[in-house]
Amino acid sequence: MKVAMLGTGVVGQTLGTRLVGLGHAVRMGAREAGNEKAAAWAAATGASASAGTFADAAAYGDLVVNATAGTVTLLVLDAAGPANLAGKVLVDVSNPLDFSHGRPPTLSVCNTDSVGEQVQRRFPDARVVKTLNTVNADVMVHPDIVPGGHTMFLCGNDADAKAEVRVMLETFGWPRADLLDLGDIGAARAMEMYLPLWLRLWGAFGTGHLNVKVMVGE
Repeated sequence: MKVAMLGTGVVGQTLGTRLVGLGHAVRMGAREAGNEKAAAWAAATGASASAGTFADAAAYGDLVVNATAGTVTLLVLDAAGPANLAGKVLVDVSNPLDFSHGRPPTLSVCNTDSVGEQVQRRFPDARVVKTLNTVNADVMVHPDIVPGGHTMFLCGNDADAKAEVRVMLETFGWPRADLLDLGDIGAARAMEMYLPLWLRLWGAFGTGHLNVKVMVGE
């Protein structure tokens, strides 16, 4: 499969490298062609990795991954181009973390909206699935870093799109039993609002190698 990876940071590079390792071809998108981080990643990752602009990557990919900061996600996807996103599964792993007032960050959108919902509204022809935003980048692609079973959430309006994303998550190593579908894209606001707790958990344990497990009693 050809994958567009929008974002050149740790999350984009971690996901892109894992997908290439699993046999996919990945094009990393940036604001400008020749972006140093994207070019260096492509050169280090091999023949199945390439780099270009956001629009280049989105046009190339059969599946699109938004690995940019939630505060700039809509601008990035506008640059990628609505026509290049139409009909495609768009995996949104972003979080609306606002560091403008220092740390810990606040959320730039919460309670009544989410980045995931904003993306689906702005690009109604894209098939948006929110997932992976509740764990650290290396746990996203190697869940066995955290011992025992633990939960990965996903949500979106398109059942077929969620089924495709489930398959991708399973190839990363997430057991099907640990994938919890929270329903439509409106659930993205709850997934994004979990981040302040996740950051506090990281502070308490001194590591991002952590996750939660949902347990249901009778």
